[in-house]
Amino acid sequence: MYVAQEWKDYEVMDTGGGEKLERWGNIVLRRPDPQIIWPLTQETAEWRNVHGHYHRSSSGGGQWDMKKPIPERWTISYGPLKFHIKPTSFKHTGLFPEQAANWSWMMDKIKGAGRPISVLNLFAYTGGATTAAAYAGASVVHVDAAKGMVQWAKENVQLSGLADRPVRFITDDVFKFVQREQRRGNRYDAIIMDPPSYGRGPNGETWKLEESLYPFLESCMSIISDQPLFMLINSYTTGISPTVLRNMLSMTMQQKYGGQISAGEIGLPITRSGLNLPCGILGRWEA
Repeated sequence: MYVAQEWKDYEVMDTGGGEKLERWGNIVLRRPDPQIIWPLTQETAEWRNVHGHYHRSSSGGGQWDMKKPIPERWTISYGPLKFHIKPTSFKHTGLFPEQAANWSWMMDKIKGAGRPISVLNLFAYTGGATTAAAYAGASVVHVDAAKGMVQWAKENVQLSGLADRPVRFITDDVFKFVQREQRRGNRYDAIIMDPPSYGRGPNGETWKLEESLYPFLESCMSIISDQPLFMLINSYTTGISPTVLRNMLSMTMQQKYGGQISAGEIGLPITRSGLNLPCGILGRWEA
């Protein structure tokens, strides 16, 4: 497992009973997590004394029960990187802290390349990876279908003092963007993708991971440069094994460029128990 262990502003304090107790800066939230199928050994005062508790609805979705006043949004840091946090109506906060394990890895790869690196971040959400890559010195193209998320990403890059870095923010259907880049002849040294299990583009285009990921990965092969640095695939789709990502990268990137592949779970340390919370999977190809 690749564990994001270097956080100071974020912490999984405890877990149990289908929920996690998290500290985001000085704000404590209680949120559901489908991986937490073990019981809560003791509901301490910390569990009861939270700022906000997200309750799932039996009919789907859910809502926040805010028990203490909190800012509309606030800032947390990961080393030099800064991010706006805001509880959303669909339980998320605008950041997946476990991805810090990938941010550190890609920053090392970019800084160690010894040449200018161009990065394409697809399904790029609020720009955690975009901010990390820009900080490391890469030029970045950030693509997501949701206009609000692209704006949030732009604010995170500015918040981290990187407004002058070469970052392009694009609101578009990711599949169509890649096809257009093929026709334009644009190439990238590194590609990051964090595809959803299911999604819709701005014009109603549908995406289903099991059917779409491999052909999408194949299409990305045509916009990789002749000297690629890395390819990173993240997935939060239940039922998909890290070995699936390893196999796909082997059949595409490794077959053409050699290099190394690593794959596995990605997670966060749990302070109270000393265990790790699994959060998703990743597959990495590197030159």
